[in-house]
Amino acid sequence: MRILLVEDDAEVARFVRKGLQEAGHIVEHAGNGRDGLFLAASEQFDILVLDRMLPGGVDGVRLVETLRGQGNRTPVLFLSALSAVDERVKGLQAGGDDYLVKPFAFAELLARVEALGRRPTMEAPATKLKIADLEMDLLSRTVTRGGRRLEIQPREFRLLEHLLRHAGQVVTRTMLLEKVWDYHFDPQTNVIDVHVSRLRQKIDKGFDRPLIHTVRNAGYMIRAEA
Repeated sequence: MRILLVEDDAEVARFVRKGLQEAGHIVEHAGNGRDGLFLAASEQFDILVLDRMLPGGVDGVRLVETLRGQGNRTPVLFLSALSAVDERVKGLQAGGDDYLVKPFAFAELLARVEALGRRPTMEAPATKLKIADLEMDLLSRTVTRGGRRLEIQPREFRLLEHLLRHAGQVVTRTMLLEKVWDYHFDPQTNVIDVHVSRLRQKIDKGFDRPLIHTVRNAGYMIRAEA
């Protein structure tokens, strides 16, 4: 595994780095929080091993909070002389995955690192949906096609989001009634057809390739192919 060790104590850093390398891991080292944050944010690592108290204006808790805020889900093992329960809880609540109190046995540190490496990485939820040149930003609640922003009403946004989440699949009218309108019965209206028609005017009109397609006797589909 590729491991980032952020530790300001040179003796501890040499000890941990040597042991991890002897166990077959690749180890990068940063001696302060600022450099550690830069490396963690700009390069790909399998595990981060961080001292809790760090110089450089960025301590271990702040470093992890910043990474998590950026969507970085790399597993984190805190190393710290702060053994109080409140301190351990603070580190875990910041986004740490494990916490090892100094002084520690290297065998335990190695076991914890390798256990974290076996965990499946939790992916951050998608914040954008895209097909062809159509893109939906779920955070800003905006839709663009070909770089041009489209004026989409809230109900149309939900309708388009459902189609995009099932791109290439037939979405039935019953599914749309339940997921977009929260109806669990057929209101016997053409509300879906009206909204799809309006959405088509905004999504497809003026573009060479239509994206929203009617599937006869079934429902609708969004796809890039003709």
